[in-house]
Amino acid sequence: MSIKAVLFDLDGVIVTTDDCHYQAWRHMADEEGIYFDRQINERLRGVSRMESLDILLERSHRVYSEVEKQALATKKNEHYKQLIHKLTAADILPGVMPILEELKHCGIKIAIASSSKNTPLILNGIGLANYFDAVADGNDIQKSKPDPEVFLLAAQRVGKLPECCLVVEDADAGVEGAIAGGIKVLGVGAAAKNNKATLVADDLSAISVTNILSL
Repeated sequence: MSIKAVLFDLDGVIVTTDDCHYQAWRHMADEEGIYFDRQINERLRGVSRMESLDILLERSHRVYSEVEKQALATKKNEHYKQLIHKLTAADILPGVMPILEELKHCGIKIAIASSSKNTPLILNGIGLANYFDAVADGNDIQKSKPDPEVFLLAAQRVGKLPECCLVVEDADAGVEGAIAGGIKVLGVGAAAKNNKATLVADDLSAISVTNILSL
């Protein structure tokens, strides 16, 4: 079936918030005396906040209760929100706007499918709050990637069958989630090395709508 909708992850695909995440996790880890570096941070790509916290706490010398974990996750997120408040349209990644505009011109539905609960804040900051046909994010789902829930919800919200959609992802967890949902996937950024992806490109400036619609 031809592609009738493209479902975009947000972080690392539309805009990069990687350094904001890293700085926020590092800030929290330093306060707790837990070792954290960019290599560990790579393991957090595409997974939920609480799952990310569990990965970070692997190097802790103590066991945290669920209440303490919630407090740490909240602290990290508050610091992260302070950082992403500084995002503007200038932070949109290369190739994004030409692809989005051409997809719209071709009558292809576009949606955000992100595990982030901060999606509305980010979209508002970069000036795309009302740009997409639909948004599905961490506020709407029970299971984060690699579960396909967010992609299936985004497909439903644009009124298209999963097999008629293409997911754009920068994380291996997202690639796995798309495949689990029976959806083709374009791997960009870190996911450009994933041989399970239907199509790969370094970023959206290296791909064309013709490539996408030919799938």
